[in-house]
Amino acid sequence: MNAANRTDIIDEARFVAVTNRDSLCDGKFVYGVRSTGVYCRPSCPSRRPRRDQTEFFENPDSAEIAGYRACLRCKPTQPGPWQAKFDLAHRAIGVLSQYRNSPMELAALSRRLGASPFHVQRTFKEVLGISPREFSAALRHGTFCNAVGNAPTIAAAARTAGYRSSSRLHANTTNRLGMTPATYGRHAPGVRIRFATVPCPLGFLLVASTDKGICAVKIGDSFAPLEESLRREFSKAIIEHDSVSLTAELLALLQNLSEGTGTAHLPLDIRATAFQIRVWKALQSIRPGTTKSYSQIASSLGKPSASRAVGRACASNPAALAIPCHRAVAADGALTGYRWGTDRKRALLTQEKLAAASPGPRQKHRQPKS
Repeated sequence: MNAANRTDIIDEARFVAVTNRDSLCDGKFVYGVRSTGVYCRPSCPSRRPRRDQTEFFENPDSAEIAGYRACLRCKPTQPGPWQAKFDLAHRAIGVLSQYRNSPMELAALSRRLGASPFHVQRTFKEVLGISPREFSAALRHGTFCNAVGNAPTIAAAARTAGYRSSSRLHANTTNRLGMTPATYGRHAPGVRIRFATVPCPLGFLLVASTDKGICAVKIGDSFAPLEESLRREFSKAIIEHDSVSLTAELLALLQNLSEGTGTAHLPLDIRATAFQIRVWKALQSIRPGTTKSYSQIASSLGKPSASRAVGRACASNPAALAIPCHRAVAADGALTGYRWGTDRKRALLTQEKLAAASPGPRQKHRQPKS
């Protein structure tokens, strides 16, 4: 593919993002409108431009060198609201991880980040659903679990994890150790399921997990219907809200949404037929930024006449993003049959195509383990 064709493909994907006001693409590029001389971020709520009046730039500086001025409505020179929050939370996680065995007070963390304690606390909790203190506690718990198998005594493992007393160790590990691995049955009778919900660029994200792995990832417009759907689906399970133990999963999925560089490969605990599992593994093998039709997936499984069964397997996918059923399309390329809405499917594919086509280091797509 020559450079001109590559640019055309990138620009067409960018125009799709502009047409859909895709906030996932904020910070990835800006577009200028020749008739107004103004440049905007992809999610700008202003009137959609015509394709022949649209010009794309890698960043605001490039647009201004070309003679465009910044839109006063979407303010493209500033980070997008979601991206700014995600970046701050990501930086906070880096600092807290560095001091995982020496709990850091909120005031000290805020000084490191150059933001007020109130802003850090509110943003961190909005992105991850837990406070910085709760995140630190989860990190220490993980350190203790890793150390307890090799340390000569429980007390030595506790000291390795930074616990100053046995009472603090007990308080932080109560109800976390000694869990029996979950086994599914109809509506998961007796299974302990933890879940967390956070806002994300596509609306709201719910992640639910047993002790074995993720059993559900759902996307919706608000928190309440997502939780209601989870409780209805696992009506006999023991369901509780627990953002602390799901921090790593939430961060992986949010980062996947933000960067569009591939599937978040996370441990799964899902009930399925042998055929459904084969379809879901095939979906995970599709490279980010590309799609396959239901019939192509069926043929790759050695069952060329099973395209409808493949479609049903995609529709029954319980773990959005972790199993990328948004990469399955109709034979004519139409974005049909996505459980969480075709607008979200289009946004995910556009983001992945932009990430795959953009110059620079490419992320390697790891194949899932058998």
